[in-house]
Amino acid sequence: MSPFAIQLTNGCLASDIEQEDQNSFQALQQLGAIEETDGLWKLHSLYRVGRIYMGKDGKGYIEAEFKEQRDLLVEPDHLWGAKHGDVVVAKRIIARRGRASGVVKLVIEKAHLFTIAYTHRDEQGNFSILNIRTGEPTHAVMEGMDLKAFKLGTVLKVDVDDDKVLEIFGQLDDPKVDEKISLALFQREDAFPQACIDEALQVESEVDKEEHAERIDLTDLDFCTIDPVTAKDFDDAIYFDMETFTLYVAIADVSHYVPYFTAIDKEAKKRGFTTYLPHKSFPMLPRELSENICSLKPKVDRLAFVAKIALDRATLKPLKEEFFEAIIHSQHRFNYEDIDKIIDNHGAEATGKVKEILRYLLPLYEITKRLRKARLKDGFDFRSEETKLSIDKDHLLKSTEIETGTPSHSLIEECMLLANQASAKRFKGDGDGIFRIHEPPQLSRIEQLLTELAAIGLYVEEYEDSPGLIRAIQKEAGKMGLAAEVDAMVIKSLRQAQYNAYNVGHFGLGFSHYSHFTSPIRRYADLILHRLIKTQLREDEGEASYLLRNIEPLCARVSELEREATKCEWDFRDRKFARWAAQHIGEVFDAEVVEAGEAAKAVLLGDIKGISVNLHGDNVMLFDKIRVKISEVNIPQAVIMTELVEKLEKEAMDL
Repeated sequence: MSPFAIQLTNGCLASDIEQEDQNSFQALQQLGAIEETDGLWKLHSLYRVGRIYMGKDGKGYIEAEFKEQRDLLVEPDHLWGAKHGDVVVAKRIIARRGRASGVVKLVIEKAHLFTIAYTHRDEQGNFSILNIRTGEPTHAVMEGMDLKAFKLGTVLKVDVDDDKVLEIFGQLDDPKVDEKISLALFQREDAFPQACIDEALQVESEVDKEEHAERIDLTDLDFCTIDPVTAKDFDDAIYFDMETFTLYVAIADVSHYVPYFTAIDKEAKKRGFTTYLPHKSFPMLPRELSENICSLKPKVDRLAFVAKIALDRATLKPLKEEFFEAIIHSQHRFNYEDIDKIIDNHGAEATGKVKEILRYLLPLYEITKRLRKARLKDGFDFRSEETKLSIDKDHLLKSTEIETGTPSHSLIEECMLLANQASAKRFKGDGDGIFRIHEPPQLSRIEQLLTELAAIGLYVEEYEDSPGLIRAIQKEAGKMGLAAEVDAMVIKSLRQAQYNAYNVGHFGLGFSHYSHFTSPIRRYADLILHRLIKTQLREDEGEASYLLRNIEPLCARVSELEREATKCEWDFRDRKFARWAAQHIGEVFDAEVVEAGEAAKAVLLGDIKGISVNLHGDNVMLFDKIRVKISEVNIPQAVIMTELVEKLEKEAMDL
């Protein structure tokens, strides 16, 4: 359900309505579709709000949100311009018999404001404008211009309501256009409004201790950061006190620099997340903040929101968890490669301040190994592999690298997990916080996966529940040397993690309480959590009331924005893969089948890794090693077609 739809269902103050929803709110008041009760505006019982889905027969169906409801049928002449995926308010039609139906009264959120399209001519020379998502014909007009005059492959941004061309992105034969296409398809932004830049430039450029006397001064502690070598914004720093066995997780105090309702806050809420493409990041906050005053850079004072966690030496269970505002002074910036090398040689080459930091960092690494081992008794270790792309100056794919977790990743991850759990445990979980939840999978879904895996000879005889079945599948996959491949299939069968005001725990991690506290520079959910915890520390009931009154729509908003950011990153990756494949049409590559059946897919093996291709060819089975020939590439839809050349025996793959 959309954030505004949740507000209409649960009830809200008029002052809670976002600026972009004000017109819809006023229209609903005029329609009499909402009523004020006990100071809260709420949808009248005769009305329903929800997302509409269009059937092939032209009828619409408004999805039911509650068990006691049925999907609401909307006849074609009652749609009032609503399109597939729009969020609408409909008035229910009271009928003596027949299915529940309604009439659309207002579209409160359009599924798509614009279409990305391109100019095209088919083999017969017929001109058309094609939707870049689907390849289907669409319409576009440009005042005073015949679109046929444009070069074929011109990419256009087109208004969905009047078909007017809003912007010309460039040409499909120019790889630089991929960035614009991916960002636009998933509503990601690059440049910030000038009001945001103006606000960011007014923020202090350095921290003056005397102006923050109320904060706890931790500048004498040897904090350090551990991040990728390319990182420019540092969300988190750590310090471990060996004497008291206490972990300090210091997080950038973004909420101090981003007050409510400012232009920066509104834009951050709109973006929700930083989007990362191989060559460039598109930050949630202006770089003047994210890469400067908010970033926990080394050798400078910085404001931080700190989780202080005292651990039991024997069990490593938290004995005491505190949160407070502080000032820190990070003494060193490590990257992952630095820490991996240090762990490997036990810090033999370290000198100066680094040597001092290692007095706690190396023991902390041993502690985090124990923490991870204990965590995996309830949680899962999925061998997920990420493909990292390198893009050259011409915006073409240069190389790929498969990234896997290393000891340095594990060290910092376990520290962050402790802080994230501690933050979640401050809330009851009944709508009073923002949780990162991961619902348990349905046993039937995992059993369906087991049926698919039977085709490759993977069987599990005994299990009690879905966690037991997953562990058994992982064990058998490990024996067959297919751990990573099967884990990828298991992950697909699980529900998606999301943000929610009601806590149900995190299945994948095996935690009863979990939230996102550690990355407020790049995730809006973390910023909200910081604000909530600060209302507890300051006993500010008014601010807490505002946050919690809108926590459900906010959780829905950031969950959806997270999916859009991820889709954008995947779309861009696939476009670069497609351009690479277009340069290798007719060439033969080794591959592994990752989906069998009519819509078979394979992943290419070799120097360029992680490229998924569609496969023409019968009689292939899951995880077969094969050779394929790239036969066709669709650049607009980023689809690579291949033909099966031959199956390979294991010995052939080893050569």
